[in-house]
Parts: sequence; structure tokens; C-alpha cells
Amino acid sequence: MWLMSYITKNSITPPNAVKGDVQGNDGSSVRSSGEHKNLPCCAPYGVFSIPPSGERAVVLPLDDGEVSVGVISSADNLSEGEIMLRSSGGASIVLKNDGTVLINGRVFE
Repeated sequence: MWLMSYITKNSITPPNAVKGDVQGNDGSSVRSSGEHKNLPCCAPYGVFSIPPSGERAVVLPLDDGEVSVGVISSADNLSEGEIMLRSSGGASIVLKNDGTVLINGRVFE
């Protein structure tokens, strides 16, 4: 939200983000109305991932190219304020609001 607000305030014409399907095995290409190749991925510091082929990704134009800002995800039974890390193989870690941690469904206090 803050990113789009910042871009809108600091540019003459706001850039248009596009969404499309991740293509290939390295997660760096997205096909929408056109093909966007060799995209760097934008993520919070310390979080690294390669989106699997077929996921819906969002591409944002920058001054010097384009960047993938992530994939469109669903909440999957999370409550407001909870966080889930999940791999395409099914492994998951959930940080719950009550302080518990679920690792592959197993509860840790």
C-alpha cells in the first residue's frame, strides 16, 4: 500500500503494475499481455524464494526495468496478524497470535 502511494506521489504518471503467470523453472519470467524476462524478485529483507511455474505474479515497472513484487496469495485460514511460510512441497510454518508455532501442523508452545 505505502509503495503505490509513494510511487503515485513521486511520479508524473504512475506506473501500471501487471499480473501474469510465472513461467519456467527459475521464477524469473512472467507472461501477461507480454512476456517479462529475467525479473529480479522483490521481498522483505531476509526472505528469499523462487515462485513455482503457474503461480500468479505481479510485475511493477521501475526506472531501470521491471521487478516481480511477489505472487498473489490467499489467507488459508489465517487470522489477522498471523504469518505463514509455505513451500510448494507442502511444508509450512505458522506463527499464531496466541504465541504458538505450527510446523507442518504440529503445535509448539
